[in-house]
Amino acid sequence: MPYLSELTLYPIKSCAGISLSNAVVGESGLVYQGIRDREWMLVTPDGQFLTQRSHPHMARLRTRIEDGVLHVSWPGRPDIALPPDIVWQRESTVTVWDDTLPALDAGDTIAAWFSAALGENCRLVKVAPHAQRTASLKWTGEPAVRTLFSDGYPFLLAAQSSLDDLNQRAAAQGHAAVPINRFRPNLVIADSPAFEEDYAAQFVFSDGIELRSVKPCTRCPMPAVDQTSGIAGWNPVDILQSYRSNPKVDGETTFGVNLIVAQGLGQTLQVGAQLDIDIAF
Repeated sequence: MPYLSELTLYPIKSCAGISLSNAVVGESGLVYQGIRDREWMLVTPDGQFLTQRSHPHMARLRTRIEDGVLHVSWPGRPDIALPPDIVWQRESTVTVWDDTLPALDAGDTIAAWFSAALGENCRLVKVAPHAQRTASLKWTGEPAVRTLFSDGYPFLLAAQSSLDDLNQRAAAQGHAAVPINRFRPNLVIADSPAFEEDYAAQFVFSDGIELRSVKPCTRCPMPAVDQTSGIAGWNPVDILQSYRSNPKVDGETTFGVNLIVAQGLGQTLQVGAQLDIDIAF
């Protein structure tokens, strides 16, 4: 029977994630010790978001949570802590794709730490409490679903069997296998048929949580980035392009599915939970 094999929270957009044994299901994504998925983000001085697409070394910004405090590390530098009661310096306006929204700036000291790590001027922001950013109604329908700084949707799910299929094809072409973290999912499921997730209407977990599938996840160059070294190499999307063109998204290459909460808001999701995959006929 399929089961949840991995849970990963990404507190800062495009930085390293945190592997968890459990997390709370929030409207805008996973929550752990009060810290939400992608509620922080690095931006240029004029508020444009930064990601591994242009800054692959962001993968080396490691995160961990201790007693409700987010800690960030970078090789050769003292760790920095981002407590929930941080004194915000100012509000700014930031841009994520086509959305512009208010954010709270973490201040010059923290900006200097991240700027030194990445080797360029940047600032750390947190989504403002009054920010109103929602997933595309075209895919979710009503009512509107809130998102933070994710690319577009609260949850991303990938299947280990689908990755295994990809890695078999990669091996046949002389490439080394890639881990699932190249695709940066929040949830990984195991013991399901390869790519069955593409046909799911929803994922019903044994603890009563139901997540609804709303959109296939289109793929960009980011899976080329080694999430340990922060170095871009061969891109598994190049292989996916040969057999993963999806007519639902105008023929773009997809891997994994985007989800929203259907039932179980505020409940705790546990690694190991069994699930049923309801197929959309």
